[in-house]
Amino acid sequence: MSDAPGPDATPPDGEVPQPPAGEVPQPPAGELPQPAPAGDAVPELGTDAPPPAPDAGSPAPPAEPTGPSGTAPGSGRRSDRLAAALIGVLTLLLGFAFAVQVRTVGDDNQYAGAREEDLVRILDELNAREERLRQQLADQRSALQDLSSSDSQTAAAVEEARRRSEAIGILNGTIAARGAGLRMTIHDPDQEVRVADILDAVQELRGAGAETMQIDDVRVGVSTAVTGQPGDLMIDGHPISAPYEVLVIGSPQDMETALNIPGGVVQDIGNRGGTVDIAQSRDVVVDALRPLEAPQYASPKTAD
Repeated sequence: MSDAPGPDATPPDGEVPQPPAGEVPQPPAGELPQPAPAGDAVPELGTDAPPPAPDAGSPAPPAEPTGPSGTAPGSGRRSDRLAAALIGVLTLLLGFAFAVQVRTVGDDNQYAGAREEDLVRILDELNAREERLRQQLADQRSALQDLSSSDSQTAAAVEEARRRSEAIGILNGTIAARGAGLRMTIHDPDQEVRVADILDAVQELRGAGAETMQIDDVRVGVSTAVTGQPGDLMIDGHPISAPYEVLVIGSPQDMETALNIPGGVVQDIGNRGGTVDIAQSRDVVVDALRPLEAPQYASPKTAD
């Protein structure tokens, strides 16, 4: 027979009866369960008891991060954009450095394969170019220095005005001129030379570079008119007679060549029974003058 106590067995004196395994102890009949002391209460499993309120004056707990990996919302997107921008800049710099290196290597290979004569020629060209640039720089500095001085500037302006006045006077026929040119004589024994023949001679000489001329002591200008009939020709209203003497300043060789071209002035006058004598000279004086006429309609254009 087993010695295990039954369910109604009374425990020995001084011992607290223990409930069987798996059973919850029940309070004695007529007694209510006593609550646990304040601060020591522990919620039972499965209950939704709220967490205890913090004591007054205690520091607030730190805020928990709301973004991934402990970052605030949006900071991850900004970091991604900044990283992409840095990667793009580094890529551009790397590509530029690579292009410069390839260009330099290409130039070095080009000169490395050149012959010694080619290298010497290239060096001479560079030296000549440098010399020309240095000369141009020196000229510009000299011109700047001349213009920087008020006295030099005034003198240079006066000299430039004098040269322009002389050039215009020679072209207009208001001042005498001398220089290399031609002495041409047109013989007309049969008085067959026409107005057109004299005009052709003037145009051929101007086309060959004539700067100024006179015919029988009459200065030829930009507004010169040849009129009359064969044997009775006039220039600007002044009569001229054969043989007609033409003094012209310009390139002697060019002007003589222009007069002797086939079908030119010399040949046309020869077809009319006349002859033309041409002599080159290093000192031709054109001293016939034209009066300075004031323009009737034209006037200088001034700055607005």
